[in-house]
Amino acid sequence: MSTTAPRPSAAQEDLVRQAGRALARHGLVHAYGHCSLRLDESHFLVSPAKPLGLVGDEDVCSVVPLAGPLPEGVLGEVRIHREIYRRRPEIGGIVRSMPQRVMTLGTARITPQARHGFGSYFAPCPPLWDDPQLLRNDEQAAALAEQMGAARAIVMRGNGAVTAGASLEEAVVLTWYLEDAARVEFEARAAGIAEIGVLLSESEATRRAIWSGSILERMWHHLTAS
Repeated sequence: MSTTAPRPSAAQEDLVRQAGRALARHGLVHAYGHCSLRLDESHFLVSPAKPLGLVGDEDVCSVVPLAGPLPEGVLGEVRIHREIYRRRPEIGGIVRSMPQRVMTLGTARITPQARHGFGSYFAPCPPLWDDPQLLRNDEQAAALAEQMGAARAIVMRGNGAVTAGASLEEAVVLTWYLEDAARVEFEARAAGIAEIGVLLSESEATRRAIWSGSILERMWHHLTAS
């Protein structure tokens, strides 16, 4: 593994800033939340330590190594990103978010089931990290990453969620999908139809959770328009 920190390109820094602003614009983060982009096998680039909706083009992102302590000024929960990248070489982007419906369901230890197309990407349902405390040490972050396993998302009880994708664009889109799955779960339960609603079968979810046909690109463009 490379120990020399790479110098991120202007395009990579712009992508992280753009992703953060898109998450904020659509109510998926607020004062809290962060996102990151893998640079190489040993480093990733994380958003500035400020509300993502306030990140400007002049704000500098931080390069974080997968080995050693977090750099000065990097938020403590960025440990979560580091532990996921360490375990999953296929992951290219991570989002730590605070979506409203995900948060509401999470307080009741509920994660959204695969009831519709967007929910299929997390079938049968995202795992639950059953601890409402902030993750401020390596041991907790490692335990969360282990529980997340190969899932695309993990819900944190009363504390938002983490999504991981092959790219940062995918992780952002998955964050929106997760919140929409939580919306459907919440509304089905509120309407009293959750028990009679039909869940996607494993086969249906596998066939639906695809990226072909510019599905990813179209949602990314929607989230980042203007």
